[in-house]
Amino acid sequence: MKLYGSQTSPYVRRIRLLLATTAHEFINLNIFAGEGRQTLAAINPALRIPMLDDAGQVIFDSGVIYRYLAPKLGIAPLSWYQENQLTVINAVSDSLVMLLQCSRSGFDTNEDKLFFNLQRERIATSLYVLEQQAANNEFANWDYVAMALYSLVDWALFRELLEFDDYPALLAFVAQNNAQPMIKDSDPRLG
Repeated sequence: MKLYGSQTSPYVRRIRLLLATTAHEFINLNIFAGEGRQTLAAINPALRIPMLDDAGQVIFDSGVIYRYLAPKLGIAPLSWYQENQLTVINAVSDSLVMLLQCSRSGFDTNEDKLFFNLQRERIATSLYVLEQQAANNEFANWDYVAMALYSLVDWALFRELLEFDDYPALLAFVAQNNAQPMIKDSDPRLG
């Protein structure tokens, strides 16, 4: 089994955490240039990571990869509530990735523009909900949803994309899970 992605991607990291005790090869790509970009384009026409190759069966997207791996790893399907939690986590991740890419492209993402305003609104409302759920200890089990949340928050801290002063339960959640398997090896700061 081969997992293609980048060390810094929160979407890749959640799959790496899921595969922490499963034999696999991680192939770290620079998806923006050179050979890494060529590999990405050759495997996935959507030009997104992660990608999983399991003996020739290639799967795109972290959510689809999870659904593919869950029965192989003996993991029960997510409940509808967990699916909704994952949707909220993905909303924050997607918005932060878009804002980061816009910023790297020279846009001032603090401008009062519809696109930027919508992303900031989505981030704020979603983080409010995730903070409440973390305060209610809803991520106490180290499952895929918790792995996705950990990957998001730690990545946002690494990229310095958000101030987390208003989210003490999310910070406590990250601190409580710093010793989980594969956390150190998948740290985006190593990229």
